[in-house]
Amino acid sequence: MEVGWKLICRQRQVFFFFLFLGLAQAGSEFRHYSVVEETEGSSFVTNLAKDLGLGQGELSRRGARVISKGNKLYLQLDQETGDLLLNEKLDREELCGQTEPCMLRFQVLLENPLEFFQAELQVIDINDHAPVFMDRDMLLKISESSPPGTKFPLKNAQDMDVGRNNIENYTISPNSYFRVLTRKRSDGRKYPELVLDKVLDREEEPELRLTLTAQDGGSPSRFGTAQVSIEVVDINDNAPEFEPPFYRVQVPEDSPIGYLIVKVSATDIDTGVNREISYSLFQASEEISKTFEINAMTGEIRLKKQLDFETTQSYEVNIEARDTGSLSGKCTVLTQVMDVNDNAPEVTMSALTRQIPENSPETVVAVFSVSDLDSEENGKISCYIQDDLPFSLKSSIENFYTLVTERPLDRETRAEYNVTITVTDLGKPRLKTEHNITVLVSDVNDNAPAFTQTSYTLSVRENNSPALHIGSVRATDRDAGANAQVTYSLLPPLDPHVPLASLVSINPDNGHLFALRSLDYEALRAFEFRVGAADRGSPALSSQALVRVLVADDNDNAPFVLYPLQNASAPCTELVPRAAEAGYLVTKVVAVDGDSGQNAWLSYQLLKATEPGLFGVWAHNGEVRTARLLSERDAAKHRLLVLVKDNGEPPLSASVTLHVLLVDGFSQPYLPAPEAAAADAAPPAPLTVYLVVALASVSSLFVFSVLVFVAVRLCRRGGAASVGRCSVPEGPFPGHLVDVSGTGTLSQSYQYEVCLKGGSGTSEFKFLKPTVTKFQGHSPGPDIEETPNFRKDFGFSNQ
Repeated sequence: MEVGWKLICRQRQVFFFFLFLGLAQAGSEFRHYSVVEETEGSSFVTNLAKDLGLGQGELSRRGARVISKGNKLYLQLDQETGDLLLNEKLDREELCGQTEPCMLRFQVLLENPLEFFQAELQVIDINDHAPVFMDRDMLLKISESSPPGTKFPLKNAQDMDVGRNNIENYTISPNSYFRVLTRKRSDGRKYPELVLDKVLDREEEPELRLTLTAQDGGSPSRFGTAQVSIEVVDINDNAPEFEPPFYRVQVPEDSPIGYLIVKVSATDIDTGVNREISYSLFQASEEISKTFEINAMTGEIRLKKQLDFETTQSYEVNIEARDTGSLSGKCTVLTQVMDVNDNAPEVTMSALTRQIPENSPETVVAVFSVSDLDSEENGKISCYIQDDLPFSLKSSIENFYTLVTERPLDRETRAEYNVTITVTDLGKPRLKTEHNITVLVSDVNDNAPAFTQTSYTLSVRENNSPALHIGSVRATDRDAGANAQVTYSLLPPLDPHVPLASLVSINPDNGHLFALRSLDYEALRAFEFRVGAADRGSPALSSQALVRVLVADDNDNAPFVLYPLQNASAPCTELVPRAAEAGYLVTKVVAVDGDSGQNAWLSYQLLKATEPGLFGVWAHNGEVRTARLLSERDAAKHRLLVLVKDNGEPPLSASVTLHVLLVDGFSQPYLPAPEAAAADAAPPAPLTVYLVVALASVSSLFVFSVLVFVAVRLCRRGGAASVGRCSVPEGPFPGHLVDVSGTGTLSQSYQYEVCLKGGSGTSEFKFLKPTVTKFQGHSPGPDIEETPNFRKDFGFSNQ
């Protein structure tokens, strides 16, 4: 590929070398061709091979091209046959307007070897437009005193064709008074002039209506008509007269709209109303009507639209001065448009090479031509480029230039040049056009890829999903094209014990790194490896960088409670003396977390307690302490549920259950937990005995409940709030009143008589009956009765 590219570059150098030599030898002789307008596209014009004296197929071998001004291609060249064909149907009126002859200039460029031929194509007019009167109805007021031979100019017709296809003569319908003459103005256009042959008599015929016909000279002829109405008026024997009858003015093309061109003046020697004069444009074409306007009272002629010297250089404006008696006088105002420098030069590019291999000798970059639509000094052109570039301009014939390199270029020093071709005219003020050309210098592989960092540190959180993008490495190459395309790869690991192939992979195109499997912080906290970057040049160049991956801890381990043990056969019970002060240390929950950092920061919280408000847990060290002084009314047994939670996101937690027993002193016998007592009690009797005992107990409890209810009702009627006592068997444990005050979630205060059953060795609690008291701290009111859900709220059986 590189050899082919060098061959193409050498061929371009040879082509532009001969192009530069040939431009200086190109002939200035014009070859003339013609074609009739409206000829269909692809029609034959001439055979250029024969005209230039070339053999068949030589045009194709020499790379012949047709170049026209502004790159408007009206012609196409068949290089194989040498035929010059029309590219599209041509409309002479659209291309040249009223200009005759209509010439289109073009050049024929032979590239190898270079030759340059000038030619022009004449578009011949055909009679494809009929004469048209801008004013189809004309009104003339002619005094009956007008003598025979009096001439009355009429408004002329317009024909877009030129030459003999334009208007040839005018005729008028047969009548007894008038005939028409065809007159020719200074610009070559013809207009009708009505001639009076017989004296008019208003009393005999006050009005005439005639048909004016305009006929062109084409074959076949085309016609246009207008109606001429003649009104015979009474004698007004003096027509207005201009002094002078001809005005010549010069107007710059950049004059603003409303600019005063000239003020015309006519006089009438009549008196009274017959000397009152009004001015108007006479025989004005559509273009003149759009460009000029005249004040009917003052005769001031002003611009109605902007002038353009490049479109029209002069205007011939006819002015009519008419008095109230319908007599008129005529004058002509020749308006010459003065050129101003309002068109910037134009640059037409013929050949361009945008890429040059570095270290190449003098090379032709571009061939172009310059032009300016203005005239004289405004159309003269100078051309130059910047001074600080290794390029120069060389002039050739007829405003053609070549842009060439002055010395070999080095891509590593500068890979791109922006050449600005500046073309200025010599007008005042000077106008300029800038054409920018970007020249690229092609590359060879002489730079190795370079990483943006010599080492990279990446972080990935453990328990990641496989194929997770963990980061990227990036290397750049100063070369261009394939020489700068970088491919990434993993190099053999530094530590052979690290299974790099199963840990990470790299995208060879963009350097993105991916974790192939889920990482475990507790197993692998960090590892290192090398990555390489190689370009695609020949030979390939490469470099390497070090990558260190740090595994970040994730909160994937819940707290583990070391104390108290939760898997023991019997739960651990903590003993607390009733004489303990507030803040007494009951026990300490000890837990650990397998994570690190804030994921291992533990906090403790009391979730549930038999009696809320009695115990508290310190949040940071897990110490369980009493929250207040203990009293005789506090229950003896308490069950605490403690939550241990880490500080991860989301947080993980574990819970532990503590059993606390309140004792009067540590000399008291140990009271095992209800669960342990139940486990120690072995059934000594068959199942039937237990069923009978259970049935009797339920019946007794029901009767006892009824009696308690009746007793409470009687006490309330007597105004005394008595508290019953329970009768218990003798035993080593006295009964106590347990007060459930408002420290919990209940809105009432209750007292329960708690008796410990003795003799059986199980030391079970028995809640015999509640005594409901009134609200503390409120005014007296009716006693609060036990609700149906009372026992359910406190976990008692309805038996």
